[in-house]
Amino acid sequence: MKPRLFTPGPTPVPENIQLLMARPMIHHRNEDFQEFLSACHTKLQYLFQTTSPVVILSGSGTSGMESLVSSVFGPGEEAVFVNGGKFGERWGELLVHYQIPTYEITKNWGTPVTSSEIISVLEAHPKVSTVFLTHSETSTGTFTDIKTITLEVKQKFPEVKVIVDGITSVGSHELKMDEWQLDAVVTGSQKGLMIPPGLALVAVRTSLVEKISTFKSKSFYLSLQDALKAHSANDTPWTPAVSLIIGLKYALEMIEEEGIEKVWVRHQILGESVRRGVTALGLKLFSESPSNAVTPVFLPEGIEWKKFNSHLKKKDGITIAGGQGPYTGKIFRLSHLGYYDAFDMITIMAAIERALSASGYKFTIGAGVAATHHFLLENLEK
Repeated sequence: MKPRLFTPGPTPVPENIQLLMARPMIHHRNEDFQEFLSACHTKLQYLFQTTSPVVILSGSGTSGMESLVSSVFGPGEEAVFVNGGKFGERWGELLVHYQIPTYEITKNWGTPVTSSEIISVLEAHPKVSTVFLTHSETSTGTFTDIKTITLEVKQKFPEVKVIVDGITSVGSHELKMDEWQLDAVVTGSQKGLMIPPGLALVAVRTSLVEKISTFKSKSFYLSLQDALKAHSANDTPWTPAVSLIIGLKYALEMIEEEGIEKVWVRHQILGESVRRGVTALGLKLFSESPSNAVTPVFLPEGIEWKKFNSHLKKKDGITIAGGQGPYTGKIFRLSHLGYYDAFDMITIMAAIERALSASGYKFTIGAGVAATHHFLLENLEK
């Protein structure tokens, strides 16, 4: 039984990249490694669509989020964040941890924030210097229109910084950092970048780099000041995750070869094909604004998560993600983020049908697979 991973992180790692990362170790302070690092720095700018620096930190995506919170605030500055899921909530937890005066916008899970809601908070609180947003909320599979929000916020408040959690959106959704005037974006290696967990990639707009350089970070290991200084010398402040950075170079080459615009389109098509499949089975989608990275689906009435998930795992070798927080045991989440193609979507729909049938759910066998397959045939061939 071949194991198949359909979680929104970690995501599958291409076989050729696994082999390349298994090569003999090299030292991180010599020319061999610096060539890999330099290539990653350049290719990451293409990924984020920016001319600004993108630093590589050894840690999960949360470490990138923490590096930003701990490094961008001056005395007396305040923040606003949007809590619409576990990872929007994480911005708030980090801000509280670093004792930043903070205003929270609470949204129902599955409902994205609007620019008018953010602007209202900014009008009421003139000391707010930074807005923290989540582009693709992994826990709810919800997409937020970062482009519209940022451009409208910047029009009224040009000095306010917009910092984005792009952990499951970078590589799956259109994202143009410079054109959209984003001040910082963070992602993780185990998502759209198709390599194992352990790297956070933080893109920092040049104007924010200048601000960061004027005061000392509250963090030692996650200091963006130190990371940016090392970046300018094509180096890292601490011992980096050497094998992961080697893998990162080749993953970024795969993305370049396909073309970033085609990568975005592929994710949109794969995501929609899954949504067509599950709705054809009579299942209800969770999010009002679906993400290209992951699709959460309500479990049918009377179907137990543990039984359903156990069949997927033990009978078919399929690993998916369950619900989080208040939706634990109530929804399941299917990933289409990173190293996936059309046949993977057909495979996961067939597995979902098998597990639902084994769990006692009544439906027409093959309806989900057919809906997914038809959509893929109609759209991937264009």
